Amino acid sequence: MSQPSASGDSPRGEARDRPGRSAKAADVPLTTGALARRLGVSPTTLRSWDRRYGIGPAVRADGRHRRWTPQDVAVLEEMCRLTSSGVPPAEAARAARETADPPPGTVGTTVRPPDRGPSHAAGALSLGDVRQECRGLARAAVRLDAPAVEELLTAVVEQYGVAVAWQEVMVPTLHAVGRKWVSSGDRYVEVEHLLSWHVSTALRRRTPPSDRQGAGPVVLACVPGEQHTLPIEALNAGLGELRLPTRMFGAAVPAEALAAAVRRLGPSAVVLWAQARSTASLPLARHVADTQWGVKGARRRPLVVLGGPGWSGPSVRGMLRPPSLQHALDILSTAYREGPSGSPA
Repeated sequence: MSQPSASGDSPRGEARDRPGRSAKAADVPLTTGALARRLGVSPTTLRSWDRRYGIGPAVRADGRHRRWTPQDVAVLEEMCRLTSSGVPPAEAARAARETADPPPGTVGTTVRPPDRGPSHAAGALSLGDVRQECRGLARAAVRLDAPAVEELLTAVVEQYGVAVAWQEVMVPTLHAVGRKWVSSGDRYVEVEHLLSWHVSTALRRRTPPSDRQGAGPVVLACVPGEQHTLPIEALNAGLGELRLPTRMFGAAVPAEALAAAVRRLGPSAVVLWAQARSTASLPLARHVADTQWGVKGARRRPLVVLGGPGWSGPSVRGMLRPPSLQHALDILSTAYREGPSGSPA
């Protein structure tokens, strides 16, 4: 399973393209949910900013339902821009309010937040042509807005399923954060760690225990020395959606332990993940593929699936290397239905 590409749909513009749309439509107050989707934050974050910093809606219908005017939206957009640049929320709120409603004598001038030095340079991520959800997720991650990151990830997994959420939302955003980290001299490490943690959490929540009986489970493991687990966590979650039993062993599994687990479990398939060429070991893969179990005369062995860019190069006979998460899910669901292959005694 190779690392998926950052492909996806373009941002949507249904209202913009609607014939006969009134020029006054932009002046219609927004609900909290609509504004949250527009800004890429969670409704909880908007309520928290209102409570803590006084950035709230000008209109509250019936005293309860919030309605955000275009001026409210402008303040929130500035708040998001500043927090994404590294300005603390309290400071960003004060500057955002002053920008929207400048003090007497400053009309026509731009009120800027205090200069915080080079450590708070603009934190926008370069995403390219991706789903709109990627942009909201990236903005929330740069702000270190954990509640918004969690809510957005949960929503995309619920809406699209694991395969699409991983390939078209999670991976492009993770790649953008990684590029920002490399290009900024190891800054934004905290953004990458927070986003990775919440991606892992969202994937594990999508992995229900399977009570399905039949062929042996699918074993998922990183090869010795390999610490990158998110791709096989996504695969584990995708198999969980299909109600297929798995055994996840995580990062850097010792060769002896992996072989022992295969003999004990009798899996229908084994997925070996290698992010780097330096960790990919064909002798290990062949050893796992040759591991047998069962009684004499009916010995069985697993299908071995090689995942990750570390396995790039000539194909290996008898081992599959799916190009995407969806391809891996198709291969493994078929392998589970057919069960482990037999071999001569």
